Order: sequence, then structure tokens, then C-alpha cells
Amino acid sequence: MSVSKKIKFFLPDPSGIQKNPFFSGGIKAGFPSPAADFEENKISLDKTLVKNSEATFYAKAVGNSMTGAGIDDGDILVIDRSLEPVHHKIAVCLIDGEFTVKRIKKDGEALFLMPENSNYKPIEINLHTDFTVWGIVTYVIKKV
Repeated sequence: MSVSKKIKFFLPDPSGIQKNPFFSGGIKAGFPSPAADFEENKISLDKTLVKNSEATFYAKAVGNSMTGAGIDDGDILVIDRSLEPVHHKIAVCLIDGEFTVKRIKKDGEALFLMPENSNYKPIEINLHTDFTVWGIVTYVIKKV
């Protein structure tokens, strides 16, 4: 089963940015505060989550290899292609023609893609691997 055929990437559309109500005072997870404490403003998720619209894409996560990092099957990933792939960042990578999302681990000269689920094994990247870091995950959007 090819994962690359399941992942769909979406570009943010700056022309169609929708502004939704936003309570700028924050919503407390403890004792509720009176409704008068909330100021209603408008928020654009594209403007809030996307730093570089030319290099940012959305993609749906498929599978459960990153559940320990809070990425579950069906979550929407915000991916910035302009960011540097550095140790410990979560990256969307293209390996031998298939997309995957894993945490980057650099150990000396060795490079590994680390799952966040003990049921999966690390992927060692070597000179024979057709490998590209496609972008860095900056946000995860979940359905609750």
C-alpha cells in the first residue's frame, strides 16, 4: 500500500481567507469566567498558523506512527517548506517515492527518521536512500 497515494496536500488560499470569531481573552480550562470577560474579534487561521504562505501546505496524516507526538490518523498537518530540517523537528519526508512524517534524529554523521510509536522502527537514511525532507510540521489541527 503506497502512503504517497493517500496523502493530499492543500495550499492555503490567501484570496479566500475567512475570518471567524475569536475570543482574544482566551478560554480558561479551569473555573469559567463571566462571558463579559471575552472580547470578540476576528481570526484567520491561515494568517495565524502560516508564516510563509508561498511555502506552506496542509496535508492529512495517515496512520498512527506519530501518536506519541500528538499526530493521529486524520489530523491536518501545517507544513512549512521554508524551514530548516534540524535535529528533533518533525518533518514530512519523501523516501523512495513515498511520503512519511517522522521526527528527525541526527546522531553524529548518521541520520534517522524516528516514529513516535513503539510499534514502529526508526528509519536509517543512508547514501542509497532516495530521500528528501519535504517540509517541517509547524502545527497539527485535530478534530475532537
